[in-house]
Amino acid sequence: MTGVRGMAGVHGLAGVRGMAGVRGMAGVFVLAAVASAVVASTVTAQEAVPGIVLPGPVVAFGLPVVRVLLDVAAVATVGLSLLPKLLGFDEPERTEPVLRRVRPLAVTAAWAWAICALVTIVFQTAELNPGGVPTLGMITAYVDGVGTGQGLLFSAACALAAAGIGLMAVRYGEKVPAELRIVVAAFGLLPIPVTGHAVDSVWHDPIMISMELHVIGAAAWTGGLLATVVFLAPRRDLLATALPKFSRLATLALALVAASGLVSGLGTLALTPGVELPDAILTTEYGLLVVTKVALTALLVPLAAHIRWRLLPGIAAGKATSVVGWASAEVAVMGLAYGVAVAITRASIG
Repeated sequence: MTGVRGMAGVHGLAGVRGMAGVRGMAGVFVLAAVASAVVASTVTAQEAVPGIVLPGPVVAFGLPVVRVLLDVAAVATVGLSLLPKLLGFDEPERTEPVLRRVRPLAVTAAWAWAICALVTIVFQTAELNPGGVPTLGMITAYVDGVGTGQGLLFSAACALAAAGIGLMAVRYGEKVPAELRIVVAAFGLLPIPVTGHAVDSVWHDPIMISMELHVIGAAAWTGGLLATVVFLAPRRDLLATALPKFSRLATLALALVAASGLVSGLGTLALTPGVELPDAILTTEYGLLVVTKVALTALLVPLAAHIRWRLLPGIAAGKATSVVGWASAEVAVMGLAYGVAVAITRASIG
């Protein structure tokens, strides 16, 4: 009996550690994103110029942190909204215990998204008015006169709508269509590229569309991976159902993210007055950050390929695999890429 109890204790402890590892994936993503955003923003920070007041350290460091947390919350909302579609609706007795935990978290993520968007508006108002605390009048003027403020406000409104629809799903379950939750969350992503660099050219609209596709593809890929592995890794049967569907989605998302990222990054450089390619790629802050993000995206390819081609057959067969470790490495790189993306929106092009 003592031996049996000892073995049970060992297996129980291993199970707890395994669950902790799965839950730790989300923390890895957040920490990587925040650290990357802070480091990249520090490297590209403005140098002091006599006679020009720069924002204080609270704004200088707080703005990239809040901005990347906005992205994290949006990614979580999209991923949690996608999970019901990945699981399907044919066997609610198997999927409902998981989805009952997922739906309230989707609401929480949407609220966090809305709050971060509104706080970002305050920080960006402070950045444009250094030396003082932003007043309601300053914030109103910023939103009224700057496209970035309007985009963030619209994104916050969409996040609140996603929270409202999510609350209905908490109460009524999958009677509230998952497609509706996905569309509303994706719609809230569309204004986010407005917070970056604008191109004054006839190519403005195509580049903005490319940026929007980039943001949506990245959110679906990252959020879908996090939601799938975090909630389904302990349930091999459900993981075997959802991961093949996600893998197909991730392949499309990877192609979309890579193509749209190159188009928007190189297009912005090429159409900025006074900037010449290819020199600008390695001589401007913006170009170097784009190169860094491309390198991180390239690093994701072998990680994603290993999960799809080496691990997925075993998962489909219900076997134990190292998917949590490989997925953790993938989301860590994704977090770094999100942090660099925030720095890109603030980097100098010329």
